[in-house]
Amino acid sequence: MRSAKDFLRPLAVGAPAPLTEVPARPSRVIHFFDPSNEKMAAKVPALVGTVDVLLGNLEDAVKADRKEAARAGLVAIAKATDFGEHTQLWTRVNALDSPWALDDLTTLVTEIGDKLDVIMVPKVQGAEDIHYVDRLLAQLEAKAGLTRPILVHAILETARGMVNVEEICGASPRMQGLSLGPADLAADRRMKTTRVGGGHPGYLVREDAAGDDVHATRAVHQQDLWHYTIARMVDACAMHGIYPYYGPFGDITDVVACEDQFRNAFLLGCVGAWSLHPVQIEIGKRVFSPSADDVRHARRVVAAMGDGTGAVMLDGKMEDDASLKQCLVIVELAERLAATDPDLARLYAETTDSQEA
Repeated sequence: MRSAKDFLRPLAVGAPAPLTEVPARPSRVIHFFDPSNEKMAAKVPALVGTVDVLLGNLEDAVKADRKEAARAGLVAIAKATDFGEHTQLWTRVNALDSPWALDDLTTLVTEIGDKLDVIMVPKVQGAEDIHYVDRLLAQLEAKAGLTRPILVHAILETARGMVNVEEICGASPRMQGLSLGPADLAADRRMKTTRVGGGHPGYLVREDAAGDDVHATRAVHQQDLWHYTIARMVDACAMHGIYPYYGPFGDITDVVACEDQFRNAFLLGCVGAWSLHPVQIEIGKRVFSPSADDVRHARRVVAAMGDGTGAVMLDGKMEDDASLKQCLVIVELAERLAATDPDLARLYAETTDSQEA
């Protein structure tokens, strides 16, 4: 058993000290790109500043004979690109049991570790996977002379990983967050869906029959396949002070259903989602930013509550200390996003002006 006193000490001589708190940087959209695709790679500089996170993908969607090209491409892109203050560079390395994972980590950390903010690790099964990456990253950071630790993000893609979600979240101070990997998780669970995220028309609740004719038309309501999984993931992340994310929505053309799924995740506590195509970027930025109405109401409650004790009536509704805590979540998120997004800064400033008026 590792002593709690040692938890925040570097795991290698010369490695940077672990962080005591995960930086609260906007990450509403994690936009994936294939570094081995020259056409896609050429668009990366133009995306800087328009998206919170750009992620060079080395795993799924990159063919086996293109793995090394993708790795080399990411190195070249990172060296040539200034990502500025508001766009983070992440990568998704190959699975730890693959032939490419070790080279992914050793190459990226030693060559562009100063540019990398987060390394996403797929198919994490338990704390042992994070412990392996944690120690290896410390050794590589020391070798590269890095002054800040690279954070780790785990993808939940297996039933075992889901069962071990709490220990994964607490496995290392490097843990930045978790993403749901619905396609691989569905396969591992033997769920009967071939969709990448989203709902399924067969997963439904039907209204009771009005009489004896059970075949008469009745209202049907489609349910969310991922509600339990996302809620459990959000709780585990909140417990350990890290961030939960919805993963991919595979139907690029169905922007309406994509927005619905993203909003469900946002309301449950997720801070962002993946983007597989530029059309999903604006959806994610819009959904994972509080609306002007929500910010306006939250600020009114905060102003009305004064020292935060007792209760007040506002528009016929009771607001108390629990209401205040909910509203502070909205206000703090709005202020964080406004600091990096000029459009949101103007929008949220109007909510302050209207409140004062």
